Amino acid sequence: QVQLVESGGGLVQAGGSLRLSCAASGRTFSTYAMGWFRRAPGKEREFVAAINWSGSRTIYAGSVEGRATISRDSAKNTVYLQMNTLKPEDTAVYYCVADSIGSTWSPALARGPFHDYWGQGTQVTVSS
Repeated sequence: QVQLVESGGGLVQAGGSLRLSCAASGRTFSTYAMGWFRRAPGKEREFVAAINWSGSRTIYAGSVEGRATISRDSAKNTVYLQMNTLKPEDTAVYYCVADSIGSTWSPALARGPFHDYWGQGTQVTVSS
């Protein structure tokens, strides 16, 4: 069982930056693929970014490409999402996900809605 705890959300002005963190429990964090999703008010949940188990591959949604960076620190069992040049449309609850899929990771799976573990979410609000 893996527990995911997100942090780092808050209120920020448009153009600002935030770094979201997702701390994972468990000794096998380094074998898990990780990702971030978000749900804006009145909208469907959407994929934001993902990173494979080794950190060698990352993918991003087009809406955040060039503004977001996902990274992981296996020593701290933590995955990060650095968001820059934030826009009001980035306002959402951001969720961390984890998958024990090892070498079978693929962008299609990472972007899809099915994941082994979900965090509780952290609110990001961007004011205009």
